[in-house]
Amino acid sequence: MSNDAAAGAIQGGPLALLALAPTRDLPKRTIMSLKSAAETLITVYGGSGFLGRHVVRALAKRDYRIRVAVRRPELAGHLQPLGRVGQIHAVQANLRNPASVEMAAREADVVVNLVGILSEAGRQRFDIVQRDGAERVALAAAAHGARVVQVSAIGADESSASHYARSKAQAEKLVLAAVPAAVIMRPSVMFGPEDTFFNRFAAMARMLPALPLIGGGLTRFQPVFVGDVASAIADAVDGNAIAGAIYELGGPDILTFKELMQFVLKTIERRRILLPLPFPLAKLQAAVLQYLPNPPLTPDQVELLRTDNVVSGDARRDGRTLEGLGITPDSIAAIVPSYLWRFRKSGQFNRRPA
Repeated sequence: MSNDAAAGAIQGGPLALLALAPTRDLPKRTIMSLKSAAETLITVYGGSGFLGRHVVRALAKRDYRIRVAVRRPELAGHLQPLGRVGQIHAVQANLRNPASVEMAAREADVVVNLVGILSEAGRQRFDIVQRDGAERVALAAAAHGARVVQVSAIGADESSASHYARSKAQAEKLVLAAVPAAVIMRPSVMFGPEDTFFNRFAAMARMLPALPLIGGGLTRFQPVFVGDVASAIADAVDGNAIAGAIYELGGPDILTFKELMQFVLKTIERRRILLPLPFPLAKLQAAVLQYLPNPPLTPDQVELLRTDNVVSGDARRDGRTLEGLGITPDSIAAIVPSYLWRFRKSGQFNRRPA
């Protein structure tokens, strides 16, 4: 370094000194802090799904470069309008193929893993997709010095009777082992225009004379708006979340399954019988339904319904929630009617006086 350059660096402060140092000699976290958002690359695994499109939109609004790693990149064209020209790029990656996972993580500053399944079918198994796949993403991120945001689920528990919940908990453990500073996000049931919760039950209410209340409908939920979950993930990418922490994301309302079904029926203006279905009978019914192409219920999901799906007291106390990130969650009453109107008899044309 010349004397003139050194003098200028001293006058410019610590950042100027860092700018004069070869970047290969700096930790990647320090290099990332010197980059603008437009120079920062985020790889989002599973970015074309329900949550994925909202995460990609949130990151694009913050001006990040986004690499979306999906099994079928040719089917991810719907993501392009979410950002500016060239900002979002889809690449092929399959969590069952370690080489493709590693390629997608190259040069990334942060990787976000959203990949998950609600039921097993064919080669799509909980252990392979949610446990082993998450570990591969974390190991690839560690190999390239990238930070990790892993999306799990409230109810993740290694001792759960649900295979889904066990695989989610095992994934968290493996991710934190590979990248101790990883941030884990556990959302409750997510709602939004393309959700598979409110839309599914509204569709059932349009066709069936009764809706089942599994276990009597007493299981409690804390539904969270998918856009709020995406904002929380984007905050973690920004570096505003506690490194190595597990966040639990829920909305402002805690409602039983029965209350949620009553809300759906009121919103779509239909009267249906709410039929209590004991857990043993529900599991027997699910044993048959699980073989349908898009099963409405599986035995594993019945096991999940035995446990409340709400933010824990520990997470609230420690500020590991949406509110702890400075996000005010939207309620189901504010969002859900805006897309469930299509299940009313007259659609958006409500003949009742305001």
